[in-house]
Amino acid sequence: MKSFLHKATDLTPEIILSPAENRFIIAGKSAPEDVRGLYYPVIEWMQEFVAEIKRGHNYTDANPLRLKLDLEYFNSSSAKFLFDIFGHLKEMSNEGIPVDIEWHYDEEDTDLREAGEDLALLAELQFRYCPKTR
Repeated sequence: MKSFLHKATDLTPEIILSPAENRFIIAGKSAPEDVRGLYYPVIEWMQEFVAEIKRGHNYTDANPLRLKLDLEYFNSSSAKFLFDIFGHLKEMSNEGIPVDIEWHYDEEDTDLREAGEDLALLAELQFRYCPKTR
C-alpha cells in the first residue's frame, strides 16, 4: 500500500503512514484551520489500510504496528479525528494484529500526558507513555 505523507506546517502536524517501513508518526502541532481537510484523507487511508491488513499482515508481537504520537499541542477538533484513528487501531487490535501506541510528551506537560490517558481510556487502547526531557 502507498504511504501517506503530510509535511508539518505551523498549524498542522507531520503525518507519516508508511506500512512498508512500519513508520506511523503524527508529530508537531495540530490546530489546523480546516481540520476536516487535513484529517479526512488520513481517515480514508486508514480505512483502506485496515481492509488490506485484515487480508494478511506481517505484524507480530516482536514487530507490532507502531504508532508514534509526538504532539506538542492539539485542539479539540483534532482530538476527534485522533479518536477516529484510534478506532481503526482498535479494530486491528481486535483482529489480533499487534498494535503499539507511543504517546510522547514533555515530562513537565502533565496536561498533555493526561490528554493521552483520556484518549487511551476512551479508545479502550493501551498507550506507552514516553516522557521527553529538555
